[in-house]
Amino acid sequence: MNINTDALVSITEANQNLSRVACMVDKNGTVVILKNNALRYLLIEFRAAEEEQTAKNEDVLAISKRLIRKNREAYEVLAK
Repeated sequence: MNINTDALVSITEANQNLSRVACMVDKNGTVVILKNNALRYLLIEFRAAEEEQTAKNEDVLAISKRLIRKNREAYEVLAK
């Protein structure tokens, strides 16, 4: 994951300036919140989170094909 250094904020700043951090999310798409100078939290738009959770039909088909190839022997035994 590439992290935009302009989208890094401390947890203290996020706590004190939530509206500013929300504007940063609107501008950059994500904000990384640091705790004790370590990457700790990722703040993203809710819409983006929903899109990430929903697998595309092509993705599901590709995963299914890969699993079938990988486990063909087991499927053939179960089919008997």
